[in-house]
Amino acid sequence: MNLLYEELDFRPTPIGDLMLRRRRMPQFGDTDIYEVKLAEDFLMTSLFHEAESQLATRGLGAISREPLNVVVGGLGLGYTAVETLKDPRVESLIVVEYLDAVIEWHQTGLVPLGDILTNDTRCQLKHADFFAVMRDKPAEKYDAILLDIDHTPTNVLNQTNTHFYTEEGLNELIQHLKPDGVFAMWADGAPEKSFTQHLSQTFPTAEAHTIEFDNPITGGKSVGAVYVAKTEA
Repeated sequence: MNLLYEELDFRPTPIGDLMLRRRRMPQFGDTDIYEVKLAEDFLMTSLFHEAESQLATRGLGAISREPLNVVVGGLGLGYTAVETLKDPRVESLIVVEYLDAVIEWHQTGLVPLGDILTNDTRCQLKHADFFAVMRDKPAEKYDAILLDIDHTPTNVLNQTNTHFYTEEGLNELIQHLKPDGVFAMWADGAPEKSFTQHLSQTFPTAEAHTIEFDNPITGGKSVGAVYVAKTEA
């Protein structure tokens, strides 16, 4: 590749042009940095992913039983899914991804964590619209559903996603969870008190965690949010 920049994939999708790029920055030496953009939205980077990993650890940490059958909404660069598989209680993991190109990146080894996910027999990468799946009557129920798709409940990648964050949408989600099951969600920036309260009106318990991490681009700290809610036991 060019010393500083390489476009690994670019293709149109129903919700905007999708780009995967790899680059290097002088301050990080020979470290390859993977980045994903969708239209004008910068979605993710391999430089920092603490909040995405904490989505799995905090979500699954709220469950005391085993084994666990888990759904992750949104594949991205794979950090939430890989962290999920580190939990030995996980018996099965379905990762639901709307963009088939993202699944292809992992299956062909174009992104660093692809081999981990595709070689783990517990993990299935499923091409589907997570939000449409949640609207459907469940064929089976899960111990945990972990979501990392939209930036925040009010800053969504596609306007059709907004239904999910309503009271009706969250109640549809609950139908896919077992008793004492967990719904956990990543969001950009600090937790929004209003959304935590909104979750509390639908779930018996809900809490928000502020995930602080080093941002090597700015040289300072950044924050993300992880919301964790539980169904009735």
